[in-house]
Amino acid sequence: MFYFNGYFHLFFQYYPDDNVWGPMHWGHAVSSDMISWKEQPIAIYPDEKGYIFSGSAVVDKNNTSGFGKDGKTPIVAMFTYHDPKGEEKGAIDYQSQAIAYSLDEGQTWTKYEANPVIENPGIKDFRDPKVIWDGIHQQWIMVLAAHDKTLFYASKDLKNWTRQSEFGEGIGAHGGVWECPDFFPMYVEGTDEVKWVLIQSLNPGGYNGGSGTQYFIGDFDGKKFTPVEQMSNLDSNHPYWIDFGKDNYAGVTWANIPEENGRVLFLGWMSNWEYAQKVPTETWRSAMTVARELKLEKLDGKYLISSVPVKELQSYRSKKYKAQNVQIDGLTKIINAEKIALSSAEIRFEISDLEKTTYQFKLSNSVGDELLFGYDHSNNEFFINRSKAGQTDFSKEFTSEISTAPRISTANKFDGTIIIDRTSIELFFDEGKTVMTEIFFPNRPWETLSVQSMDVPFTLNEIEAYQLTFN
Repeated sequence: MFYFNGYFHLFFQYYPDDNVWGPMHWGHAVSSDMISWKEQPIAIYPDEKGYIFSGSAVVDKNNTSGFGKDGKTPIVAMFTYHDPKGEEKGAIDYQSQAIAYSLDEGQTWTKYEANPVIENPGIKDFRDPKVIWDGIHQQWIMVLAAHDKTLFYASKDLKNWTRQSEFGEGIGAHGGVWECPDFFPMYVEGTDEVKWVLIQSLNPGGYNGGSGTQYFIGDFDGKKFTPVEQMSNLDSNHPYWIDFGKDNYAGVTWANIPEENGRVLFLGWMSNWEYAQKVPTETWRSAMTVARELKLEKLDGKYLISSVPVKELQSYRSKKYKAQNVQIDGLTKIINAEKIALSSAEIRFEISDLEKTTYQFKLSNSVGDELLFGYDHSNNEFFINRSKAGQTDFSKEFTSEISTAPRISTANKFDGTIIIDRTSIELFFDEGKTVMTEIFFPNRPWETLSVQSMDVPFTLNEIEAYQLTFN
């Protein structure tokens, strides 16, 4: 993903002939605001060297690659070649790294004649290169997933790469293969302190099973990443996840965001490999999360990443509903479809007397489907229960457990943002310190939003809902 000349570019894994996984291409879409997208022609096709697996793209402003011509800035994509013939023969070196370049802002691409630029050193899972410009050390840095660790490479020209170091052995979650890393510096909110963030997806081994995306915070000397002390001995049960829900995987950040913008912008794939190829859809398969702004915070002396929906989403608000000081005692209906179309909505709420409160929201419809989510005070955790949210019998893993997430904030006051979009819900609690994303497949659109106190009555200080209109 990159930003250039007023447009955000998104490239995605795509098989044009079916809605199940097949020979991978790079699909392409563009947007001026990260919300409304226009699909473009296929960007990169597979060839005799293999399928086109995940990777990244950068704007080579200074033409370090030498691909630029006639004053045109080259966009350079780096991707994994996946050789299916080698895989079928039982080889382990069937993945390698290659590049392609574009001189027309990503519309057409030319593969580098000397591909691959990084041969496989004998690692079975060797993929997903993410390239960034390291302005501090004046070099291109690439992070690459290598089975159960992250490899770091450096280059001056995007063609010739030198391996620098590796990270991951014995640290963090290792329930499955590490995939789709990302790496970037961030300012700690409200300070001039800079730390480096390493995002690392893995499958399986996610917080709630299957796919998940963990992160690490540390320092980088141009060659080696060293985690901060709080993360130096993490086990698989650590609380450092970009999203605790089951359906946010392989997310990365946009390249080339202008410095004056000052934001780190993230987008994830909204599914889970436990059931991604089994979901009950016909003309489409999977979607992306809402674009999010990441922030690096320090809470009680510890670093953490929070995330919130990008402000551009607010431009799509239409119909509005607002209520204040709503007393919740038992099950209380708050919004129905006449007030707000709950199939696409943004809902914000605040509760100040959270100290002893266990509550849940319920989205429901007239055919008996219901989606439950809320906060369990006794365990200090949030939850999502989609076991009755429509079609679920396509996969036993889809509803095998109620998803949970720890409450990270220690404040008594509590706020939340709910984004509903047809078949997905994205929950941002405590200004994004705890985030959960999950998909569902109701038999009818949601018609009612209710709130229920599970132990003692409480006051919903404020709830503000907006219908989101994307036409």
